[in-house]
Amino acid sequence: MRNGLLALALISIGGVAFAQTPQAPAAPAATAPAPQPAARPASPAGTAQTQVAGAYVKDEKGRETYRNGKWIEITYGRPLKRGRDVFASGADYGTTLNAGAPVWRAGANQATRLTTEVPLTIGGKTVPAGSYNLYVELKSPTEWTLIVSTWGAKKTGNDPTPDTLWGAYNYTPDKDVVRVPMTVSKSQASIDQLTWGFVDVTAEGGKVFLAWDTVNAMVPFTVAK
Repeated sequence: MRNGLLALALISIGGVAFAQTPQAPAAPAATAPAPQPAARPASPAGTAQTQVAGAYVKDEKGRETYRNGKWIEITYGRPLKRGRDVFASGADYGTTLNAGAPVWRAGANQATRLTTEVPLTIGGKTVPAGSYNLYVELKSPTEWTLIVSTWGAKKTGNDPTPDTLWGAYNYTPDKDVVRVPMTVSKSQASIDQLTWGFVDVTAEGGKVFLAWDTVNAMVPFTVAK
């Protein structure tokens, strides 16, 4: 009997001892790494849009809606100045921006594109509704020429599509629709990111506007009759 009680006590003690043995902490569940945002390009895509040929009309509740307007849009890459002398000076004026091309793409990456739903008159010439490449010839700090061309835009530098260009590389003037002098002026502020836009817009027309660093350049246009 005594031996049986002793054995029962040992089993009981052993059981308590086993129950109090600390357990190793469970390994944390593996978690998937947080998704990383896609890297932004150094020269992101930009757009400038406006409407012409329409008018604001009030409805029965007095709310104004722009009716019968036609869209004009410019799509382009937006490089940063960020400390660079982008235009240079003297004999080197514009050469960095041209980067070996005959003219400046006035943007980055793909060619800058003008798309208009309505015929426009620019520099006394009619630009039919459609899409065009825009280039700028940088003759001097005060002499810029806007070029509207029927060259198409390549999607990549290796795009084999005929009659298209990557930027301004291999540009030739045989597809020019308009070449018109731009009014060039200086601003007090330095625009860090190249910007196209439209200013002084009415239903009848306005001005195509380009700004970078302390330089502003523009060309008037009207809706063709």
